[in-house]
Amino acid sequence: QVQLVVFGGGLVQSGGPLTLSCVTSDSIAGVYYLAWFRQPPGMEREFVGSSTNNPSVYYAESVRGRFTISRDNAKNTMYLQMNSLKPEDTAVYYCQQSVSPAYWGQGTQVTVSS
Repeated sequence: QVQLVVFGGGLVQSGGPLTLSCVTSDSIAGVYYLAWFRQPPGMEREFVGSSTNNPSVYYAESVRGRFTISRDNAKNTMYLQMNSLKPEDTAVYYCQQSVSPAYWGQGTQVTVSS
């Protein structure tokens, strides 16, 4: 059973940076698809960005230019570096590994104060 653990959430001021880490029990060098999602308060879970191992990275329009996804294969970790945070980035952030089946981390709260 694949397990993912997310680290790094917290409270940050608007305009500030924050980095999330997603550690997987798999060797991510062989994992084609990893992604970040988030669920704002009272809203549906939404796509933030994804990383494939060919490699390619994709971002939602709302975060493009501010967020960066990277991988460290040696640490089996995917990162989400978030800069210029806005109050509307407040959400529970999740990482996902693969699609079928999909594995999810437990989520971490990110709160951006105005």
